[in-house]
Amino acid sequence: MRVYLVIIDDSEEARGALRFAARRAADTSGAVHLLAVVPKQAFNAFGGVQATIEEEARDRAEVLASSAAGELISEVGKVPQITVRVGDAKSVINEYLADHTEVAALVLGAARDGGPGPLVTHFAAAAGTLPCPIIIVPGGLSDAEIDRLS
Repeated sequence: MRVYLVIIDDSEEARGALRFAARRAADTSGAVHLLAVVPKQAFNAFGGVQATIEEEARDRAEVLASSAAGELISEVGKVPQITVRVGDAKSVINEYLADHTEVAALVLGAARDGGPGPLVTHFAAAAGTLPCPIIIVPGGLSDAEIDRLS
């Protein structure tokens, strides 16, 4: 079974990547994994405050991932695997790919305007060392265009 990994956040780019991955998974009898990354907070002298901030960020990421999962279920009937991890996004994604050899493609969305975004820039440059292909969904595509291409 093909597994498409989507890095989920509240951006339009992530929404486009999710739409593309959902349709590819539906067409190939595959699955979608959603990975939400919570940035590690800078050291705070008050450990309780830092823990509360990280917990709130984790809760927001879980709500966001659950919302994306609901959209995926309603659109194509696929129930995704949801993972929320704390840390540097690039490191977390690399660790996830190393731990999940079933991932057939990393699906990222590029920004519509300006540069493609930090994850696209990083993983495009590192594409030769990844354990799977990377699919970059252009940010300027409409839903209909994503549907047609996927």
